[in-house]
Amino acid sequence: MKPWSWIPSLYFAQGLPNAIVVTLSVVLYKRLGLSNAEIAFYTGWLHLPWVIKPLWSPVVEMLGTKRRWIVVAQFLTGAALAGVALSIPASGAVRYTLVFLWLVAFSSATHDIAADGFYMLGLDERRQAFFVGWRNTFYRVAMLAGQGGAVVLAGFLEDRYTRSSAGGGIHAAWSVTFLLLAALLLLLALYHAFFLPRPRRDVPPVAGERRGFLETFISFFRSPGILPALAFLLLFRFSEAQLSKIAPPFLLDDLSRGGLGMTTAGYGLAYGTVGLLALTTGGITGGVLLSRLGFRRCIWWMTLAMNLPNLVYVYLSLSRPAETWLISSCVAVEQFGYGFGFTAYTLFMILFSDGPGRTARYALCTGFMALGLMLPGMFSGWVQEATGYPVFFLWIMLCTIPCFIVARAVRRFADCRG
Repeated sequence: MKPWSWIPSLYFAQGLPNAIVVTLSVVLYKRLGLSNAEIAFYTGWLHLPWVIKPLWSPVVEMLGTKRRWIVVAQFLTGAALAGVALSIPASGAVRYTLVFLWLVAFSSATHDIAADGFYMLGLDERRQAFFVGWRNTFYRVAMLAGQGGAVVLAGFLEDRYTRSSAGGGIHAAWSVTFLLLAALLLLLALYHAFFLPRPRRDVPPVAGERRGFLETFISFFRSPGILPALAFLLLFRFSEAQLSKIAPPFLLDDLSRGGLGMTTAGYGLAYGTVGLLALTTGGITGGVLLSRLGFRRCIWWMTLAMNLPNLVYVYLSLSRPAETWLISSCVAVEQFGYGFGFTAYTLFMILFSDGPGRTARYALCTGFMALGLMLPGMFSGWVQEATGYPVFFLWIMLCTIPCFIVARAVRRFADCRG
């Protein structure tokens, strides 16, 4: 089976649920009328499956084939999205949609484990290197579809259902949007059930290899420099973790509540399309710079790029412009800086995971990364509601200080390692 027949669809299927859980859910609950504190707290819990993902990654490794895990996880994701769609118009919509979205997150985290392992089994080293850029590209395309296309579609349907005699409004619009997303995931699962290759190496490990998984987990926490490494993984995104929960409600909130009053479709264009394209461009630029200059020489510049552009939200909250192009430009600046700076974070995880059991070590790194997003994000809504948008975004700038502290610590750690 040719790689082009499954790599684009596999990584599109990997990225779409992540975009739905992390970003689309925030917009959904804002449109359903939840407060910012409720949105941040409830959607923060949706990160938990990625936090604890390393705990069941050995189960995926030991039981069954990765091909089977991929197909089952995709069918489960599609079914859970259908559950979200059917729950939106019902009474108790928030409670039931959260349950189904948590199931989406759990199956997505499981899919991440299986898909990344399958990629290494289905390709030789030369093809792995060649397709790594393409898999990231199609992952980004999925993020664009989930953060941009799906929001624009929901906004269009909101307007249509509100104006039509059929009625239904916001609930009907979002229900249809999630039904279409569910159908897309189920079609991808059906496609992969027939067209994913069956690598000979895709078999459960023998007993000796199973014991090695536990040894890898223990050795991770005995690694030299583990404390600065964990501090970096948990705190480098401390400000961004809070900003990412409040930026969408800020853009969507009415002017009377201190927001910018954007429509759902306008938000989808500004944040999910223009912003995501800037994010991708920043990531590519950061990757090129890292490959030429190395981690130690880039970390300070990338920490600045990750944090200083957050000032655009201070400006937007004080001036509250109405021009979509100006809002989109500010979002693009912030997202470019984030994409540029985040490449250093990714490279650090790769460097720290190097050695025996690198797949399990990398899974542990991503678990701590998810924890660093989950905890600050959960209380960000309460901070915003207690202070208002302008003061909250000033608080975000104050929260960049730990990012610089851990960047210095990890640079020293990298110097010692080198």
